[in-house]
Amino acid sequence: MHPPPQSPVAPSEYHAEVARLVDEMRARCLWFLRPDYYPETPDEIDRTLRAIERAGDQTAFQRARALRQWHSPTSSATSAGS
Repeated sequence: MHPPPQSPVAPSEYHAEVARLVDEMRARCLWFLRPDYYPETPDEIDRTLRAIERAGDQTAFQRARALRQWHSPTSSATSAGS
């Protein structure tokens, strides 16, 4: 298991972590996606991580949620302040 880093990192590292999770969850939660599909845009990544949260086990949920929060820490802070 590869937990996401706690501090911001390069986008390439974030995308690599998302790809690892997609590979690990493909058969269990993402069976409906093409075998060669990897999310690229922020919207695709968000949809894919939400699918893992819905269909995965507790560990998968936690990893997907952490990646979603890691990807958009400022948007959550901005929303909380409005």
